[in-house]
Amino acid sequence: MRRVVLLLLIVFVAVSSTGRAQAPAAPAHAGMLPAEIKWGPGPPALPPGAQAAVLAGDPGKEGLFVIRAKLPAGYKVPPHWHPVDEYVTVLSGTLQFGMGDKVDAASMRSLTAGSFIVAEKEMRHYVQAKGPTVIQVSAMGPFAITYVNASDDPRNKTQ
Repeated sequence: MRRVVLLLLIVFVAVSSTGRAQAPAAPAHAGMLPAEIKWGPGPPALPPGAQAAVLAGDPGKEGLFVIRAKLPAGYKVPPHWHPVDEYVTVLSGTLQFGMGDKVDAASMRSLTAGSFIVAEKEMRHYVQAKGPTVIQVSAMGPFAITYVNASDDPRNKTQ
């Protein structure tokens, strides 16, 4: 009986140590300084003029992503909605934010650096940069922008 118990103990230790050796390595931590962020033109779904950078993930695929957008003074995104919840942090400048199917400038809220917005899935909303503004957007992909009025969609414009 002792030999059976000893043999089982040896097998258990061998299997346990083999399992540890084959476990995937923990993902490396990553970070970037502001100067390391690679900016490019905003996606075609946004009006021209914005710059964007993907910090993590892929907005076009399943899963969490984080992007930043630089909006020039006066930049506007007409009423639109997204198929997922959108989390927006104003990093610098002032973002004017309104809700509804039509722009109502008087009801827009001015959100300064440090402000946070949760735009729930399918919530109709619109934004305008009061001055040069940088925002960070987090959401689950795949991400999409659907304009309330198709004529507002820059992808429908001919150049």
